[in-house]
Amino acid sequence: MYDFDWSSIPGALPFLWQGMKVSLGITAVAVAAGIAWGTVLAVMRLSSARAVSLFAAGYVGLFRSVPLVMVLLWFFLIVPSLLRDVLRLSHATDLRLASAMVAFALFEAAYYSEIIRAGIQSVSKGQRAAALALGMTPLQAMWHVVLPQAFRNMLPLLLTQAIILFQDTSLVYVSALADFFGAAYKVGDRDGRLVEMLLFAGAVYFVLCSAASWAVRLLRRRVLA
Repeated sequence: MYDFDWSSIPGALPFLWQGMKVSLGITAVAVAAGIAWGTVLAVMRLSSARAVSLFAAGYVGLFRSVPLVMVLLWFFLIVPSLLRDVLRLSHATDLRLASAMVAFALFEAAYYSEIIRAGIQSVSKGQRAAALALGMTPLQAMWHVVLPQAFRNMLPLLLTQAIILFQDTSLVYVSALADFFGAAYKVGDRDGRLVEMLLFAGAVYFVLCSAASWAVRLLRRRVLA
């Protein structure tokens, strides 16, 4: 029978906290950039210009058809060399975190785009027509009238996707980046207590994501009330 030993965890907490900050940082940047770019893509998908709509549809289709871990590997191999050439950085500069943030932001934008597009379509067409009748341009109507109502309707879904994104940050292990999961794995491997550390990491993910999901459910009730 396996003999559990949890003694490695207290001493590893500072290192694990550093990993958690990496996971939270990637999540925050990817959510902000993903929603911003996803909003642009959603508006492009709904554009009457066929070329613009097809570009957005192709982008969304591409990123939703490729596994996230493969996207992370692509960007881990491409982005560092590209940034070093453009910014003339030293080869010793660690760009793994920047690569992960770019990959997650572009990948998540495809999913946020579909959520935002559905939110825009949930707003009555009469709202946009009324804004146009008041003299607004189509862009002003979208920005000042449609999008605020759409974001109110889809806020719970956007936050739910953010929770999924936080869970997915564990995949940055493919670039040897010390996020929370990677930090837990390294400590467990070093101390010969991999089972305990992975169980502890899983418990932390469970507590954080369960609490966030509970908060989203409360928010959904308020939005729908």
